[in-house]
Amino acid sequence: MSERKTVEEFNGIYLDLSRQPGKVKFAEAGLAWRPAAGSGGENFALDGQQFVNCQWSRGARGHEVKILLRDSGLVQLDGFEAEEYDRVHKIFRLFYGLGLEHKDHALKGWNWGKGEFGKAELAFNVQNRPAFEIPYSEVSNTNLAGKNEVAVEFALPAGGNETGTNGHLGGARTKGRKSGAGKDQLVEMRFYIPGTATKKENEEDGEDKSMDGSEGEEQHNAANLFYETLMEKAEIGEVAGDTFATFLEVLHLTPRGRFGIDMYEASFRLRGKTYDYKIPYDNIKKFMLLPKPDDLHTLITIGLDPPLRQGQTRYPFLVMQFKREEEVTIELNMTKELLEGKYKGKLNERYEQPQHTVVAQVFRGLSGKKIVQPSKDFVSHHQQSGVKCSIKANEGHLYCLDKSFMFVPKPATYIPFDNISVIVMSRVGGAVSASRTFDITVTMKNGAGETLFSNINREEQKPLEDFFQAKGLRTKNEMTDDSSALIAAALKDADMASSDEEVVAARADRGSADEDEESVDEDFKTDSESDVAEEYDSAHESSGSGSDAEMVDGDAGGDSDPPEVAERPKKKAKTSK
Repeated sequence: MSERKTVEEFNGIYLDLSRQPGKVKFAEAGLAWRPAAGSGGENFALDGQQFVNCQWSRGARGHEVKILLRDSGLVQLDGFEAEEYDRVHKIFRLFYGLGLEHKDHALKGWNWGKGEFGKAELAFNVQNRPAFEIPYSEVSNTNLAGKNEVAVEFALPAGGNETGTNGHLGGARTKGRKSGAGKDQLVEMRFYIPGTATKKENEEDGEDKSMDGSEGEEQHNAANLFYETLMEKAEIGEVAGDTFATFLEVLHLTPRGRFGIDMYEASFRLRGKTYDYKIPYDNIKKFMLLPKPDDLHTLITIGLDPPLRQGQTRYPFLVMQFKREEEVTIELNMTKELLEGKYKGKLNERYEQPQHTVVAQVFRGLSGKKIVQPSKDFVSHHQQSGVKCSIKANEGHLYCLDKSFMFVPKPATYIPFDNISVIVMSRVGGAVSASRTFDITVTMKNGAGETLFSNINREEQKPLEDFFQAKGLRTKNEMTDDSSALIAAALKDADMASSDEEVVAARADRGSADEDEESVDEDFKTDSESDVAEEYDSAHESSGSGSDAEMVDGDAGGDSDPPEVAERPKKKAKTSK
């Protein structure tokens, strides 16, 4: 390479795991990357003043240059040839005054190592070599999955046009863009971290205190310390701006537990003992206010896309439960300029109402989502908005909305009317007692499956049928078809009962014949040479002694006539003492 050159170019370079390669140019002012023609990507430029450190290592498509930035950002350029190391090394030394550190990865395949928190990424090292690195920008959440286990969730792409999936630029500058570069995405990783670890306090001069257990050193659970450090480094739970409102210890039925709710300008945060979530308002797709039929509670149901995740479990709906008569007094932490400007007519400065009403109004004001309530066209037999029923073994309530059905709390099930093919009403089995309850099977269009709501009170049939008719839903009532079957079954049971009585009467006419067949013949008893027959003899009396004389007498009288049986007590009396 000639040092007089002011620009150096490399072709076939991938920026931040983008699916399409491009051309990268290095100059004294910085670098620029341009996607290949026709790929539809976006150009990217970076000021050389932002460079802090540079590393060379093996990558996914050859060799990779990793550039650490002053703002804790990270840029990856992959696709260099091994022979280009010297050339790239000179570029960084001459243009930016930085050395190109050569870093080898651990290739042993061990799953046991040491986690080290760097400025921009978490490195998992095996024998002091990195096995893999996780940029903090790709971490969306972390939770304590157990006493010694930490779960790390990775950010999903916000949209196809923001990721490399459609040829657009995928970069670490936005959460989830890098993970969107491929069809298969890693969404969670768990670390097992046993024992304790030392948390070092920094002195005012920035140096760490001693590691020998002296002043400034604290022992912590290693998993907790890892969790807290990652929360801080990845800025999880930290939201730009102040908290507008806070609701403490709100009972959630799905997922189960109590969470504190912090409301911000663009998102809200759920704070639990184990899990902590930051959810943008843009993820809210549905917001429903559902009065529970017990006249004591009200449910707030929030539909999320993407859904909330706890390990392998996904929760597309949040279900909160509030007491209707529990009132709260709250003042929003918001300036008058903001309240009278952006949120004029949407939020009030002060609220003094039932808690569920306040939470719903604050959510509506900050997120701009419409609050959906049960349809006025449906009133149950008990003058309620919901009908008690079950999905499999899970009891809950089915709500009839203007454009959909909603079952809560678990599993929270949302069924739009537009997706329904037919609704079938039927009884459970063929028993007469089934007339007390009935089932509703909702079949979806295009073979999308069906949902069975069972054990619905028979009194709710008429209100539900009227609602289905009012909404123009196609229904099929199999309950009337079952009536004749029920009557036939009842008559059949009656016939079977009468035939059973005849059989019993026939058996009764036989007298004790059945008993005689099953009883032991008395002649057989007399032929027995054991004392077992005497034990079952009606004339036998138990005595406190069992002498051989009694046994001899018993054997002698084994073939005698019945009158001699009465003389047995006399023989026993003679031998008694």
